[in-house]
Amino acid sequence: MSGAFAQNTSVIWVIEDTYEGQTFFDTFDFYTGTDPTKFVDQQTAFSSGLAYVTSDNKVIMQGDNTTWLPLGTNRSSVRISSQAIYNTGLFVLDLDMAPWGCGVWPAFWTLGSGTWPYNGEIDIIEGVHDNEHNQVTWHTAPGCNLTATTNFTGTIVQTNGVDNLQSSYGPYFDSQGGGVFAMKWDDNGIAAWSFYRAAVPQDIVNGLPDPSTWGEPVAALIPNSCNITQFFANHSIIFGDWAGNSYATSGCPGTCENILMDPANFVNASWIINSLKVYKSATLSSGSSNAVTAYYSQPSVWIATVAITLGWLLLI
Repeated sequence: MSGAFAQNTSVIWVIEDTYEGQTFFDTFDFYTGTDPTKFVDQQTAFSSGLAYVTSDNKVIMQGDNTTWLPLGTNRSSVRISSQAIYNTGLFVLDLDMAPWGCGVWPAFWTLGSGTWPYNGEIDIIEGVHDNEHNQVTWHTAPGCNLTATTNFTGTIVQTNGVDNLQSSYGPYFDSQGGGVFAMKWDDNGIAAWSFYRAAVPQDIVNGLPDPSTWGEPVAALIPNSCNITQFFANHSIIFGDWAGNSYATSGCPGTCENILMDPANFVNASWIINSLKVYKSATLSSGSSNAVTAYYSQPSVWIATVAITLGWLLLI
Protein backbone atom coordinates (compact mmCIF):
# COMPACT_ATOMS: atom_id res chain seq x y z
CA MET A 1 0.00 0.00 0.00
CA SER A 2 1.35 3.44 -0.75
CA GLY A 3 0.06 6.98 -0.41
CA ALA A 4 0.23 10.14 1.66
CA PHE A 5 0.99 9.79 5.34
CA ALA A 6 2.31 11.63 8.36
CA GLN A 7 5.54 10.33 9.84
CA ASN A 8 5.72 9.45 13.55
CA THR A 9 9.18 7.90 13.87
CA SER A 10 8.60 4.41 12.34
CA VAL A 11 4.84 4.36 12.99
CA ILE A 12 2.39 6.24 10.81
CA TRP A 13 -1.39 6.39 10.38
CA VAL A 14 -2.93 5.77 6.96
CA ILE A 15 -6.56 6.23 6.07
CA GLU A 16 -8.70 3.11 6.12
CA ASP A 17 -12.28 4.38 5.95
CA THR A 18 -13.93 7.76 5.53
CA TYR A 19 -17.54 8.39 6.52
CA GLU A 20 -18.83 11.72 5.27
CA GLY A 21 -21.24 13.54 2.99
CA GLN A 22 -24.00 11.96 0.91
CA THR A 23 -22.71 8.40 1.40
CA PHE A 24 -22.31 8.64 5.19
CA PHE A 25 -25.27 6.39 6.03
CA ASP A 26 -24.58 3.82 3.30
CA THR A 27 -22.42 1.64 5.54
CA PHE A 28 -24.23 2.14 8.83
CA ASP A 29 -27.07 0.05 10.27
CA PHE A 30 -29.92 1.61 12.23
CA TYR A 31 -30.55 -0.02 15.59
CA THR A 32 -34.18 -0.74 16.48
CA GLY A 33 -33.82 -3.25 19.29
CA THR A 34 -35.33 -3.12 22.75
CA ASP A 35 -34.26 0.03 24.57
CA PRO A 36 -35.83 2.64 26.85
CA THR A 37 -35.48 5.08 23.96
CA LYS A 38 -37.58 4.77 20.81
CA PHE A 39 -34.85 4.20 18.20
CA VAL A 40 -36.33 4.25 14.70
CA ASP A 41 -35.38 2.34 11.57
CA GLN A 42 -33.60 3.87 8.59
CA GLN A 43 -36.72 4.50 6.52
CA THR A 44 -38.49 6.21 9.41
CA ALA A 45 -35.40 8.23 10.28
CA PHE A 46 -35.07 9.53 6.73
CA SER A 47 -38.76 10.17 6.14
CA SER A 48 -39.26 11.98 9.45
CA GLY A 49 -36.11 14.11 9.17
CA LEU A 50 -34.31 12.50 12.08
CA ALA A 51 -31.35 11.56 9.84
CA TYR A 52 -30.26 13.25 6.63
CA VAL A 53 -27.36 14.93 4.84
CA THR A 54 -27.59 18.60 3.89
CA SER A 55 -26.72 20.02 0.48
CA ASP A 56 -23.37 21.16 1.89
CA ASN A 57 -22.63 17.60 3.16
CA LYS A 58 -23.35 18.08 6.85
CA VAL A 59 -24.56 14.83 8.41
CA ILE A 60 -27.53 15.41 10.72
CA MET A 61 -28.91 13.03 13.32
CA GLN A 62 -31.43 14.32 15.83
CA GLY A 63 -34.30 13.54 18.12
CA ASP A 64 -37.87 14.40 17.32
CA ASN A 65 -38.19 18.11 18.15
CA THR A 66 -41.64 18.78 16.66
CA THR A 67 -44.08 16.36 18.33
CA TRP A 68 -45.84 16.89 21.65
CA LEU A 69 -45.96 13.56 23.52
CA PRO A 70 -48.33 12.19 26.15
CA LEU A 71 -46.83 11.72 29.60
CA GLY A 72 -44.82 8.50 29.77
CA THR A 73 -44.15 8.25 26.01
CA ASN A 74 -40.62 7.81 24.68
CA ARG A 75 -39.33 10.34 22.15
CA SER A 76 -38.04 9.04 18.80
CA SER A 77 -34.31 9.24 18.10
CA VAL A 78 -31.55 7.59 16.08
CA ARG A 79 -28.83 5.05 16.86
CA ILE A 80 -26.52 3.75 14.16
CA SER A 81 -23.62 1.30 14.02
CA SER A 82 -20.99 0.81 11.34
CA GLN A 83 -21.01 -2.33 9.24
CA ALA A 84 -17.21 -2.35 9.15
CA ILE A 85 -15.14 -3.66 12.04
CA TYR A 86 -11.59 -2.65 12.87
CA ASN A 87 -8.52 -4.02 14.54
CA THR A 88 -7.51 -1.11 16.79
CA GLY A 89 -7.03 2.19 14.97
CA LEU A 90 -7.16 5.98 15.15
CA PHE A 91 -10.71 7.35 15.08
CA VAL A 92 -11.15 11.04 14.25
CA LEU A 93 -14.60 12.62 14.49
CA ASP A 94 -15.01 16.18 13.16
CA LEU A 95 -18.30 17.75 14.16
CA ASP A 96 -19.93 21.15 14.44
CA MET A 97 -22.34 20.12 17.17
CA ALA A 98 -23.07 17.30 19.59
CA PRO A 99 -26.53 16.95 21.20
CA TRP A 100 -27.10 18.56 24.59
CA GLY A 101 -29.90 19.74 26.82
CA CYS A 102 -31.97 18.50 29.72
CA GLY A 103 -33.18 14.97 29.04
CA VAL A 104 -30.47 14.18 26.46
CA TRP A 105 -27.54 11.77 26.71
CA PRO A 106 -25.37 11.71 23.56
CA ALA A 107 -22.63 9.16 23.05
CA PHE A 108 -19.98 8.11 20.52
CA TRP A 109 -18.34 4.89 21.65
CA THR A 110 -17.12 1.38 20.91
CA LEU A 111 -18.20 -1.74 22.85
CA GLY A 112 -17.04 -5.35 23.03
CA SER A 113 -19.27 -8.26 22.08
CA GLY A 114 -20.47 -10.94 24.45
CA THR A 115 -21.11 -10.49 28.15
CA TRP A 116 -20.56 -6.89 29.22
CA PRO A 117 -18.03 -5.65 30.16
CA TYR A 118 -15.63 -8.53 29.50
CA ASN A 119 -14.53 -7.31 26.07
CA GLY A 120 -14.45 -3.68 27.12
CA GLU A 121 -16.16 -0.43 26.23
CA ILE A 122 -14.55 2.84 25.14
CA ASP A 123 -16.72 5.95 25.49
CA ILE A 124 -15.15 8.70 23.40
CA ILE A 125 -18.01 11.17 23.80
CA GLU A 126 -20.49 10.85 26.62
CA GLY A 127 -22.39 13.91 27.77
CA VAL A 128 -25.48 14.34 29.86
CA HIS A 129 -28.12 17.07 30.03
CA ASP A 130 -26.49 20.51 29.58
CA ASN A 131 -23.27 19.58 31.33
CA GLU A 132 -20.14 21.30 30.01
CA HIS A 133 -17.84 18.30 30.52
CA ASN A 134 -17.40 15.29 28.29
CA GLN A 135 -16.60 11.98 29.97
CA VAL A 136 -14.10 9.60 28.40
CA THR A 137 -14.86 6.27 30.03
CA TRP A 138 -13.48 2.75 30.00
CA HIS A 139 -15.57 -0.20 31.18
CA THR A 140 -13.70 -3.49 31.58
CA ALA A 141 -13.68 -6.82 33.33
CA PRO A 142 -11.83 -6.95 36.68
CA GLY A 143 -8.07 -6.70 36.29
CA CYS A 144 -7.74 -3.63 34.08
CA ASN A 145 -6.79 -0.52 36.06
CA LEU A 146 -6.05 3.09 35.27
CA THR A 147 -2.47 4.15 35.98
CA ALA A 148 -3.09 7.40 37.84
CA THR A 149 0.43 8.68 37.22
CA THR A 150 -0.07 8.62 33.44
CA ASN A 151 0.20 12.05 31.82
CA PHE A 152 -3.20 13.35 30.78
CA THR A 153 -5.05 16.64 31.13
CA GLY A 154 -8.44 15.36 32.26
CA THR A 155 -9.57 14.91 35.85
CA ILE A 156 -10.33 11.52 37.37
CA VAL A 157 -13.89 11.72 38.65
CA GLN A 158 -14.42 8.05 39.54
CA THR A 159 -12.36 4.89 39.91
CA ASN A 160 -14.43 1.83 40.76
CA GLY A 161 -14.28 -0.55 37.84
CA VAL A 162 -15.07 2.43 35.60
CA ASP A 163 -12.60 5.27 35.08
CA ASN A 164 -14.06 8.62 34.01
CA LEU A 165 -12.16 11.71 32.89
CA GLN A 166 -13.54 15.17 32.14
CA SER A 167 -13.09 17.09 28.92
CA SER A 168 -15.29 19.43 26.81
CA TYR A 169 -18.92 19.06 25.79
CA GLY A 170 -22.16 21.01 25.57
CA PRO A 171 -23.22 24.53 24.62
CA TYR A 172 -19.75 26.06 24.93
CA PHE A 173 -18.22 23.44 22.63
CA ASP A 174 -20.96 24.09 20.07
CA SER A 175 -20.55 27.88 20.37
CA GLN A 176 -16.90 27.53 19.35
CA GLY A 177 -17.90 25.93 16.05
CA GLY A 178 -17.48 22.42 17.41
CA GLY A 179 -14.18 20.70 16.83
CA VAL A 180 -12.57 17.26 16.78
CA PHE A 181 -12.61 14.26 19.08
CA ALA A 182 -9.94 11.62 18.46
CA MET A 183 -9.26 8.21 20.00
CA LYS A 184 -6.10 6.16 19.42
CA TRP A 185 -6.19 2.47 20.28
CA ASP A 186 -3.12 0.29 19.79
CA ASP A 187 -0.76 -1.99 21.72
CA ASN A 188 0.58 1.04 23.58
CA GLY A 189 -2.80 1.81 25.10
CA ILE A 190 -5.90 3.90 24.52
CA ALA A 191 -5.83 7.69 24.46
CA ALA A 192 -8.37 10.39 23.68
CA TRP A 193 -8.02 14.03 22.64
CA SER A 194 -10.50 16.84 22.03
CA PHE A 195 -9.89 20.12 20.22
CA TYR A 196 -12.02 23.21 19.79
CA ARG A 197 -12.34 24.27 16.16
CA ALA A 198 -9.65 26.97 16.39
CA ALA A 199 -7.19 24.52 17.95
CA VAL A 200 -7.58 21.52 15.61
CA PRO A 201 -4.04 20.42 14.63
CA GLN A 202 -3.12 21.10 11.02
CA ASP A 203 -2.11 17.47 10.46
CA ILE A 204 -5.72 16.45 11.17
CA VAL A 205 -7.00 19.12 8.78
CA ASN A 206 -4.60 17.81 6.13
CA GLY A 207 -5.68 14.20 6.64
CA LEU A 208 -2.23 13.24 7.92
CA PRO A 209 -2.78 12.73 11.65
CA ASP A 210 0.23 12.45 13.92
CA PRO A 211 -0.90 11.96 17.54
CA SER A 212 2.69 12.26 18.78
CA THR A 213 2.46 16.01 18.10
CA TRP A 214 -0.89 16.65 19.81
CA GLY A 215 0.36 17.02 23.35
CA GLU A 216 -0.98 15.16 26.34
CA PRO A 217 -4.35 13.47 25.79
CA VAL A 218 -7.36 14.32 27.95
CA ALA A 219 -7.48 10.65 28.93
CA ALA A 220 -5.07 7.74 28.65
CA LEU A 221 -5.10 4.06 29.56
CA ILE A 222 -1.69 2.41 29.30
CA PRO A 223 -0.65 -1.28 29.42
CA ASN A 224 1.18 -0.99 32.76
CA SER A 225 -1.94 -1.94 34.69
CA CYS A 226 -4.18 -3.16 31.87
CA ASN A 227 -3.52 -5.69 29.13
CA ILE A 228 -5.12 -3.77 26.27
CA THR A 229 -5.50 -6.69 23.87
CA GLN A 230 -6.99 -8.87 26.60
CA PHE A 231 -9.57 -6.44 27.93
CA PHE A 232 -10.67 -4.73 24.68
CA ALA A 233 -11.87 -6.96 21.83
CA ASN A 234 -14.64 -7.40 19.24
CA HIS A 235 -16.17 -3.98 19.70
CA SER A 236 -19.72 -2.86 18.94
CA ILE A 237 -22.23 -0.64 20.80
CA ILE A 238 -24.27 -0.51 24.02
CA PHE A 239 -26.15 2.26 25.86
CA GLY A 240 -26.62 2.36 29.62
CA ASP A 241 -29.02 4.15 31.98
CA TRP A 242 -26.60 6.39 33.85
CA ALA A 243 -28.15 9.62 32.59
CA GLY A 244 -31.65 8.50 33.51
CA ASN A 245 -30.55 7.88 37.08
CA SER A 246 -28.92 11.32 37.23
CA TYR A 247 -31.87 13.54 36.36
CA ALA A 248 -32.88 14.29 39.95
CA THR A 249 -29.42 15.75 40.65
CA SER A 250 -28.84 17.33 37.23
CA GLY A 251 -30.11 20.81 38.03
CA CYS A 252 -32.66 20.49 35.23
CA PRO A 253 -36.23 21.61 35.99
CA GLY A 254 -39.16 19.33 36.74
CA THR A 255 -39.02 15.62 36.04
CA CYS A 256 -37.55 13.72 33.14
CA GLU A 257 -41.01 12.46 32.17
CA ASN A 258 -42.31 16.04 31.92
CA ILE A 259 -39.27 17.26 29.98
CA LEU A 260 -39.83 14.57 27.36
CA MET A 261 -43.32 15.82 26.53
CA ASP A 262 -42.35 19.22 25.07
CA PRO A 263 -40.45 19.12 21.73
CA ALA A 264 -39.00 22.58 22.39
CA ASN A 265 -36.73 21.01 24.99
CA PHE A 266 -34.89 19.13 22.23
CA VAL A 267 -34.00 21.86 19.73
CA ASN A 268 -30.31 21.34 20.61
CA ALA A 269 -30.46 17.55 20.55
CA SER A 270 -28.66 17.18 17.22
CA TRP A 271 -25.45 15.80 15.79
CA ILE A 272 -23.93 17.91 13.00
CA ILE A 273 -21.04 15.87 11.64
CA ASN A 274 -18.48 16.84 9.02
CA SER A 275 -16.64 13.53 8.86
CA LEU A 276 -15.60 10.42 10.71
CA LYS A 277 -12.24 9.03 9.59
CA VAL A 278 -10.61 5.79 10.63
CA TYR A 279 -6.85 5.36 10.23
CA LYS A 280 -4.79 2.20 10.65
CA SER A 281 -1.33 1.85 12.04
CA ALA A 282 1.46 1.25 9.53
CA THR A 283 5.24 1.11 9.47
CA LEU A 284 7.69 2.54 6.97
CA SER A 285 9.11 -0.10 4.65
CA SER A 286 12.88 -0.37 4.89
CA GLY A 287 14.74 1.24 2.02
CA SER A 288 11.89 3.51 0.92
CA SER A 289 10.53 6.61 2.60
CA ASN A 290 7.52 6.75 0.26
CA ALA A 291 6.10 3.28 0.87
CA VAL A 292 4.15 2.06 3.85
CA THR A 293 3.22 -1.39 5.02
CA ALA A 294 0.02 -1.84 7.00
CA TYR A 295 0.65 -3.23 10.46
CA TYR A 296 -2.05 -4.95 12.48
CA SER A 297 -1.68 -5.94 16.10
CA GLN A 298 -3.18 -9.43 16.24
CA PRO A 299 -2.19 -11.52 19.24
CA SER A 300 -2.73 -15.25 18.92
CA VAL A 301 -5.70 -15.37 21.29
CA TRP A 302 -7.27 -11.91 21.40
CA ILE A 303 -8.32 -10.32 18.11
CA ALA A 304 -9.32 -6.71 18.67
CA THR A 305 -11.95 -5.40 16.32
CA VAL A 306 -14.15 -2.32 16.52
CA ALA A 307 -17.51 -1.27 15.19
CA ILE A 308 -18.09 2.47 15.20
CA THR A 309 -21.37 3.78 16.48
CA LEU A 310 -22.86 7.21 16.82
CA GLY A 311 -26.00 7.66 18.79
CA TRP A 312 -27.69 9.30 21.71
CA LEU A 313 -30.24 8.40 24.31
CA LEU A 314 -33.32 10.34 25.34
CA LEU A 315 -34.14 9.80 28.96
CA ILE A 316 -37.28 8.20 30.30
